[in-house]
Amino acid sequence: MKNYKFLIEYDGSRYYGWQRLPEKNTIQGKLENVLTGMCGREVEVIGAGRTDGGVHAKGMVANAFLETERFPEEIRDYMNAYLPEDIAVREVREASPRFHARYNAIGKTYQYTCHVGKVKSVFDRKYCTRLEETPDLEPMLEAAKLLKGQHDFRNFCVNPRMKKSTVRTVDRIDITYKGDYIHFLFHGNGFLQNMVRIMVGTLLEVGCGRMTAEQVRTVLENPDRQKAGPTALAKGLCLVSVDYD
Repeated sequence: MKNYKFLIEYDGSRYYGWQRLPEKNTIQGKLENVLTGMCGREVEVIGAGRTDGGVHAKGMVANAFLETERFPEEIRDYMNAYLPEDIAVREVREASPRFHARYNAIGKTYQYTCHVGKVKSVFDRKYCTRLEETPDLEPMLEAAKLLKGQHDFRNFCVNPRMKKSTVRTVDRIDITYKGDYIHFLFHGNGFLQNMVRIMVGTLLEVGCGRMTAEQVRTVLENPDRQKAGPTALAKGLCLVSVDYD
């Protein structure tokens, strides 16, 4: 039995997220069903993270121990033949027996996309959040500087009962306007549940004048979750890549 590393992309629109759930349509569940059929025995697929329902991925990494005589390229081709059209395995490689997609990850990059054009986007509607107003870039950049660095992001987590450490390091936040779109790019050593979406919601509140940069500072230091901005819609979020040594 060998350990294999997978590079996966998916459109999360019709899924309840990555994590396997009883009688629910999930990414992990689809992958495990296909690999179980290929190997003739139950297979567990370990993902680098658990994207929420409706969130997309261009570079999700996963691993699984498989008992098969197939070459990595053959495993990839088998999976793509039986997976639905909104999930694709881009690459399969044999990995070290000790490789763990989640525990060995040292960083992740997410992108969130908003649409601010006067005419709604038809073909990108599943992959961006339409805004009714155009936020001001400068105050968002000012607030983003406060979010960068190592902080306790407990106020940016949807789970108020989080028992593990909520300290994370965000070392990059880029906000760019390109035509009718706003792109938020986040890189850090890890992200809490809904953390990126809450950061986006907070930055948009600043850009629209409903919050100030100083209030963002307060959100980082105050335990009251209600002081953070709203959680941005899932469909605008995409996991771009996962970093490993």
